[in-house]
Amino acid sequence: MSRSAVIVDAVRSPMARGKAAKDGKPGGALSTLHPVELLGQVLRQLVDRNGIDPTLVEDIITGCVSQVGEQAGPIGRWGWLAAGLPESVPSVTVHRACGSSQQAADFAAQGVIAGVYDAVVACGVESMSRIPMFTARIGQDPYGPSVAERYEPGLVSQGVSAELIAARWKLERAELDAFAAESHRRAAETDHSAEIVEVTLPDGTVLDRDETVRPGTSVEGLSGLKPSFYSEDSAKRFPEIDEWRVTAGNSSQLADGASAVLIMAEDTANAMGLRARARFHSFALAGDDPISMLTGPIPATQKVLQRSGLKLDDIDLYEVNEAFASVPLAWSRELNADITRLNVRGGAIALGHPLGASGGRLLTSLLHGLEAGGGRYGLVTMCEAGGMANATVIERL
Repeated sequence: MSRSAVIVDAVRSPMARGKAAKDGKPGGALSTLHPVELLGQVLRQLVDRNGIDPTLVEDIITGCVSQVGEQAGPIGRWGWLAAGLPESVPSVTVHRACGSSQQAADFAAQGVIAGVYDAVVACGVESMSRIPMFTARIGQDPYGPSVAERYEPGLVSQGVSAELIAARWKLERAELDAFAAESHRRAAETDHSAEIVEVTLPDGTVLDRDETVRPGTSVEGLSGLKPSFYSEDSAKRFPEIDEWRVTAGNSSQLADGASAVLIMAEDTANAMGLRARARFHSFALAGDDPISMLTGPIPATQKVLQRSGLKLDDIDLYEVNEAFASVPLAWSRELNADITRLNVRGGAIALGHPLGASGGRLLTSLLHGLEAGGGRYGLVTMCEAGGMANATVIERL
C-alpha cells in the first residue's frame, strides 16, 4: 500500500541581517540570540500552533551548514530540548550546503513514504552573525590534493561562478539589478505574517517581521554599486567574463534565520484531525560543473519534471534560490520559464539567505504562495556548493 507524505505546517522566523555588532555599531536583529534558542523558539511554536502531542514526533532532521562553535553537534536536538520538548525525540543534522534544510525535508518525506516515520519535523537554522560563513574551514583545506589537481588552477568562489553564469547566459548588469529590485518589491508587498513565527530576544524584544527587505530599492540605486568579486587573477583566468556584473545588491544577503516543517503520513494527519496542506510529489538531485557551480538547478529541475510526469507549464509557482540574481535568471532562460511565477513573494536577495535554514524557508514560501494564489503544483530548487542541487515538487491539497 502506497503512503503519501504531506505538509501539515511550515513556518519560519523573521529574517534578520547576518551581521554581528562591531565597533559600537549594532548587529542584526537576531545577532544577540544563540542559534539553539532561535531554532528552539521556532520548533516550540510549530508544535504549539498545531496542537500536536510532541512525543509523536519521531525525528528532527535539521539542516545547518556551519556545524562549528555554537552550531556544532546535533543542533536540532539542542533546539528541541531548549524549547522544553520531550527528551524521547532524537535528531540528526544534515549538510548539503545551501540546500541542507531542503534535503532535510526531502529525507523526512521519503522516510514517511518508506514507512519509517508517521510524523517528523524537518528544520534548519543558521546564525551568520555569530558563526560567519566559512568559519568551519578557516586555516583548513576542504578539498584535498586530488580535487585540487583535477580542477587546477583551483576552484573559485561562488561570486566568480555567478559571474561566469551571467557571461554564459548573456545577462546584462541592468537585468541583474532589475531582478534584485523586483525581489525587494515583491517581498515588501507580500503579507508574510501567516508564515512567520515571532522570536523573543534576550532583552525581551519581540521580532515579528523581516528586517532585510528594503522597499525603496531601485535599479538606479543598485547601479551605483561596484562589482564585488573582480580580481586581476580571476579576470585573466576567465576572459569570457567581458564585464563584471555581480554586486552586493544583486546577491543574496547574509542572514540569521530558522525554518521548520511538520511532515506526516497523510492517514496519520487525517486520524489526528490535522489538515494536510500539500503532498510531496517528486524529488530529484543533480550534480554539475563545480567551477560554474550554481547551475545545478537546471539539470535538477529537468530530472524532477521527467520523474514527476509534469511539464514546467504545469507548475504554478517556482522557488529558485536567489543566491545571486544570475542563478534564477539563467535557470528561467534555459528552461523558458514564466518569470511571473518565479519567487513571487520575494527571494533571498530581499529576504536573506541563512544557509542552513533557506531550503525550509523556500518550501514555506512556496506552500503559502500556492495557498494565496490557488495554485496546485509548486517547485523548489536550490543551487549548492560543489555544483549540486535539489529539486522538489509539491502538490497543494
